[in-house]
Amino acid sequence: MKLEKNCALLVIDIQQEDFVGMNESNMADPAWECIRNGRRVLDVFRRRKLPVIQIKEVHRPDMVDFGRELDGSEGIHCLEDSPLTDYARLTYPIEGEYLISKRRYSAFFGTDLEILLKGLHVDTLYLIGGLTDVCVHYTAVDAHQHDYHFHVVTDAVAGSSPEAHRYALQAMQYLQREALVTTEEIEAAQEIGSRMVATHKTVLTNKLN
Repeated sequence: MKLEKNCALLVIDIQQEDFVGMNESNMADPAWECIRNGRRVLDVFRRRKLPVIQIKEVHRPDMVDFGRELDGSEGIHCLEDSPLTDYARLTYPIEGEYLISKRRYSAFFGTDLEILLKGLHVDTLYLIGGLTDVCVHYTAVDAHQHDYHFHVVTDAVAGSSPEAHRYALQAMQYLQREALVTTEEIEAAQEIGSRMVATHKTVLTNKLN
């Protein structure tokens, strides 16, 4: 595979409240494998200077904007006056990355994501974060319905359960056959791109000499 020129990375809901127990002493713990992989993908996009869009879920303290979100399995979460609603430290946004706050599961619903993507001339989206079966899934479906290509990095997303994770990936692949990729494939695409750039520079240098 290769990273398309007009692609962007959506970092979906990687927020501090899910990583309270993570610190330098336990960074290698298997519990943090998903966010470690997410950071590897993020590093590729940063090195390639491709657009990164950091998305977080945020709700008002009086909970007026939760809607039906608390009718299911989820409790109160992501209140805007909580420091744990901030982006997770390991994948924290850097200068030049785009920030979007959302009130619902899909990153397209009630946000300016569509305007941003059109301004960036993006036609392909890569998704990391969580939950696979909730916010990632609904964002992927909306991307599909807005005619974007999308790829979900399967080992850089986490579901509400292993079963829900697996079924959500299957549902997204049903929409687009090439939807599922891995962190290793992203890094391999970066290596291929780097070699092509190096080869191109060598050819130009030889021509000039």
